[in-house]
Amino acid sequence: MKKLKLFFVLAALITVVIACNQRALSQNDNTSLYDTEAFKNYWYAGKAEVNAYNLDQSRYGENRDGKAMLIFVTEGFSKSKQVKLDDPEAAGNDKVTVMKLNYTKNFVTGIYPYSMMLSAFTPISRNQFPNTMKVTMTSQEWCGHVFSQMNLQRNKYKVDSYSYFESEGDTHFDSDIVLLEDELFNLIRIDPDHIPMGEVKIMPGLFFTRLKHKNLKPTEATIERKEMESRVIYKVSFPERTLEIQVEKDFPHKILGWQEQFNEGDQIQTTTATLDKTLYIDYWRKNKKEFNVLRDSLGLSRTNY
Repeated sequence: MKKLKLFFVLAALITVVIACNQRALSQNDNTSLYDTEAFKNYWYAGKAEVNAYNLDQSRYGENRDGKAMLIFVTEGFSKSKQVKLDDPEAAGNDKVTVMKLNYTKNFVTGIYPYSMMLSAFTPISRNQFPNTMKVTMTSQEWCGHVFSQMNLQRNKYKVDSYSYFESEGDTHFDSDIVLLEDELFNLIRIDPDHIPMGEVKIMPGLFFTRLKHKNLKPTEATIERKEMESRVIYKVSFPERTLEIQVEKDFPHKILGWQEQFNEGDQIQTTTATLDKTLYIDYWRKNKKEFNVLRDSLGLSRTNY
């Protein structure tokens, strides 16, 4: 009898050990990209990835040549103030590491230019902080400028928007927490597996809603992922437009370009951006005249964009 009891005890222990090992293996197999050494070595090296794109921007029913920039860098961010920390080491529990995207567009319509910029601050640790904390957008042209900001506040996004148009004016409202179009580029860089597939509720991008004078509110969309030999295409189908993002299949999953299509009257308008040049560089330290030559390596004018 004692031998039989011992047998069952040993069998139970072996079962527990096997289960623990299987669970550990499963967790290792599902390790998030942002926990890997490759991610840490690339994104925590004190440099930014600066990408220049050739832009073909649709505006007022015509396409305009321009430049777009996607600048990705990690930095310490204040959870309470939702700004970049001056002294991350002294911030204690208020610090969260984010992927910051600065996304700019510059193009000309007739005689006057457009200068647009969007910033998105997305926490690296998606399991601990699953939502982008802040998005800002500004657009300037000779008629005036607009500015919008979204801040994560517990169970909602607080939205403030300012415009020189009477019909838009100054608006302040709260929105449900949903996937943001403006965080997709960051999610691709942090860990593409965190992008939901299929039918999702999504907040359209601030660039699109401001240029088209649309109300900013969540809408239903479908996200699809298509793998090719060396790249992946993410397609977001909104009720009134589509957005396709082309990405390098392998790490660091560089954004190769994107295409946006929407209806304007009875015509389909298309905006495209195609990667031209990339620099992996601590650009904030390259602010002397001697570094102007670096703009040449990005295909940029030394005086514009």
